[in-house]
Amino acid sequence: MWFSTKAMPSYEAILSATASLTASVILLRTIANDFIPESIKDRLFLHLHKISSSLSSQLTVVIEESDGLTANQVFHAADVYLGEKLSSSTPRIKVNKPQKEKRLQVTTDKNQEMVDVFEGVKLKWVLLSTSRNHVLKRNNKNGVLKEEIRYFELSFHKKNREMVLGSYLPYLLQKAKEIKEKNKTLKLHTVDYNGTDYWGSINLDHPASFNTMAMDPAVKTALIEDLDRFSRRREFYRRVGKAWKRGYLLYGPPGTGKSSLVAAMANYLKFDVYDLDLKEIQCNSDLRRLLIGTGNGSIIVIEDIDTSLDSAEDDKVTLSGLLNFIDGLWSSCGDERIIVFTTNHKDRLDPVLLRPGRMDMHLHMSYCTFSGFKTLASNYLRIQDHQLFGEIKGWLDKVQATPAEVAGELMKCEDPDVALRGLIKWFHNRANTERQDGSLNI
Repeated sequence: MWFSTKAMPSYEAILSATASLTASVILLRTIANDFIPESIKDRLFLHLHKISSSLSSQLTVVIEESDGLTANQVFHAADVYLGEKLSSSTPRIKVNKPQKEKRLQVTTDKNQEMVDVFEGVKLKWVLLSTSRNHVLKRNNKNGVLKEEIRYFELSFHKKNREMVLGSYLPYLLQKAKEIKEKNKTLKLHTVDYNGTDYWGSINLDHPASFNTMAMDPAVKTALIEDLDRFSRRREFYRRVGKAWKRGYLLYGPPGTGKSSLVAAMANYLKFDVYDLDLKEIQCNSDLRRLLIGTGNGSIIVIEDIDTSLDSAEDDKVTLSGLLNFIDGLWSSCGDERIIVFTTNHKDRLDPVLLRPGRMDMHLHMSYCTFSGFKTLASNYLRIQDHQLFGEIKGWLDKVQATPAEVAGELMKCEDPDVALRGLIKWFHNRANTERQDGSLNI
C-alpha cells in the first residue's frame, strides 16, 4: 500500500484554506448585515455561525430560553448580565422602556457576538433564534401557531469547560440577581390566558409600607419578624426537606387593610405580586400552569378564599386541586414563595385549609384601635398628639370603625382641628345608628 504525496495536501495548505474559509465567513457576515433582508439574514447567520464554530477547538454551550413549561434561569440571567456589559462598539442593541420603569432596559439583539472575560479567559456569547410551528385545534378547526425559540450560544476553549460550568455560570447567575434587585420595579400580575404562562402584568406602584399600616403593633411586629426569618432560611428549608414557601391568612371585616398589607409585604420584601382569581381559572391543570409561571421571590394572593371556591363551577378549580397547588408536589416548583389568603369570614373556611403548611400564620385585621388611629393621624394630618385624642380614644372603645372609615374622615380636611372634630361628629352619628339597632358597645 502506498500514498501519493501529490494527493495529500501539506499542513501549510490546510492552514491556509482554513484561514481563507474563516475570512470568507466573516466577509459574508458583514455583507449580510448591510445588504440582506432581515427575514433571510437570521437563517444565513445561523449557518455561517455553525461553519465558523466547527473549524475551531471551541466548545459551545447552548442555553435555551425554556425547557418545556419551565423558564431557564441561566438564559434570563445571561440576558440581564450581558445587557450590563454592552459597549459603545456593539452594532445592534435592543432598548425597551415599560411605563413607570425606573430606567431603560438595554439587552443584546439577535446575531450580535459579545466577548466577556472571566479569570483571564475569553468567552464569546451570541443570541440566536429559530421557529417552530404548533397545530392548534379550536372549535373543530385547525390553526398554526408560530413560536420563536431563542437561545444563547456560549463558546470558549474546550480546556476551560470545568471553569465555565463550575465558576463562570454561577458567577453570572449571582451578578444577574444583583442587577435585577438594583433595578427592580415590582409587578402586579393577573390571570390572562393571552399572556405568557397565562399571566399579564402591570407595575405595582402601591405606596403602602409597614410604617403606614394602621394595625395592631404586636401583630405588625410578629409579621415582620416572621418574614425576616422566612427570607433567610433557604438552607433550613432544604435541610428539613420542605419547599421554601409560607402561607398567611389575613382575616377580618372589609376595610381593615388586608389588601394594603399585601402591598406593604411586597414593598418590604421586594417581591412581585400574583393576584390569583380562582373564578377566572378554567381547570386544575391551568392552576398548575399558573403556579409554574410565577417567579421565585413572589407573593401569590388568593382573595376572598371563602367565596372563591363556592362560586367556582363544577368543572373548574376544586378544593383538592387548590390543596395540591398549596402544598402538593407542584408547590415545590419554585423557591421563596409566599401565599396570602384573605377572607372576611374565617369561620366559613374548610378546616383542611387552615392547618400549618397551608396557612402557617393567621393574622386578624381588626377594627381601628387607638394605636392604629395615631398612625392614621400621623399619616394624614402629620400630628403625633392633639387635645382631642383622648375623646377619640373613648369613641374607639365604644364604636366599631374600620381603618378605612377613619381614614376617609381624616382625608376631608388638612386642618387637624377641623378633621378631628369631623371624625368625632362621625362617631356621634355612628353611635346613634348603633343605639337604634342595639349594637352600641356601652
